[in-house]
Amino acid sequence: MNVKGWCPGAWRPMMAEDGLILRIRPPEGRLSSAQAQGLAALARVQGLGRFSLTTRANLQMRGVALAQHEALLDGLHALGLLDADAGREQARNIVVTPFWRRGDGTLALAQALAAALPNLPPLPEKFGFAVDSGARPVLGDVSADIRLERDAAGRLLVRADGAAAGEVVTEAVPALLRLARWFLESDGAPGRRGRMRRHLAAGHVPPEADTVPAEAAAPAVPGRCEGGMLVGFAFGEMEAECLAALAAVAQEIRLTPWRAVFLPGVDTLPEMPGVILNPDDPMWRVYACTGAPHCAQAFAPTRHLAAALAGYLPAGARLHVSGCGKGCAHPAPAEFTLIAGESGFTFNDGRAGLDPAALCSCPVLIFGSE
Repeated sequence: MNVKGWCPGAWRPMMAEDGLILRIRPPEGRLSSAQAQGLAALARVQGLGRFSLTTRANLQMRGVALAQHEALLDGLHALGLLDADAGREQARNIVVTPFWRRGDGTLALAQALAAALPNLPPLPEKFGFAVDSGARPVLGDVSADIRLERDAAGRLLVRADGAAAGEVVTEAVPALLRLARWFLESDGAPGRRGRMRRHLAAGHVPPEADTVPAEAAAPAVPGRCEGGMLVGFAFGEMEAECLAALAAVAQEIRLTPWRAVFLPGVDTLPEMPGVILNPDDPMWRVYACTGAPHCAQAFAPTRHLAAALAGYLPAGARLHVSGCGKGCAHPAPAEFTLIAGESGFTFNDGRAGLDPAALCSCPVLIFGSE
């Protein structure tokens, strides 16, 4: 099993079995209507009619030919969706709450942080920040190493991932940078690898951490919600035509880490194929990676099996079908997890990514590779 240890970008795509994986990181995780329309048109012109929504609130194209890369970079630059260089793209690893409101300070904080991050010494490639500055945190299940939240009194709080408490701050961005420097200076990233949660688990204690964040909000679900509408997609896959259709009804599209987009100010949608608006739809609770033959790591196809099993899920339960033990599609636990291997699928009631000894102790069902 080959773990890359980094995420693709636009400047630095990742090679997969079916071509390059190119990731688009819109600033603050948002697309204007014009950008969304332009991005959909760019995808269609290049014969890449589908986007994936990632767990870091980015958009991803896969199956990109090497010969297409330069044209895609030119198109992204014209749309204002390309960083100046690969270093700035990698440094700008920020997930922003999609539910911010104009004038609440979130946008200014995210922009100031993005401008300051390139001035830090290099952080590990997957090291990231969550700007979760609403009244109650919503990004607790999202991979991030340093979190900007609020406490119960509404004060801004900088918290290291894995710590129960954080530091109340008045100047948020300097505090975020200070905690990142502490991580580096306390040897959190030997060889430029490392994550905050593991660093704390090894016994390192961040300074000035004595205030707990406000109670987390309920998990976001598809449908109407305060301030707009959350639109989900099965397996996090969005057709280019759907992106263009959403841009026709929304002035802005905000990406989320939950296989969904948030449309501020929208309370109804015309009929659109492929979207999930009902939180009880079992496909909202089904996760599957791209699987074989598109990924060289995968031992079997995944999504046909996942879709076939969706209707049998008990209410509220989640199903994760993974093509290998890495569990890329859903790092968190699920009530039902199927992991493909050389001789079929192993069943467990936890998460993908377990070591072989842990898997062998679980009940095993073999479904046979398709």
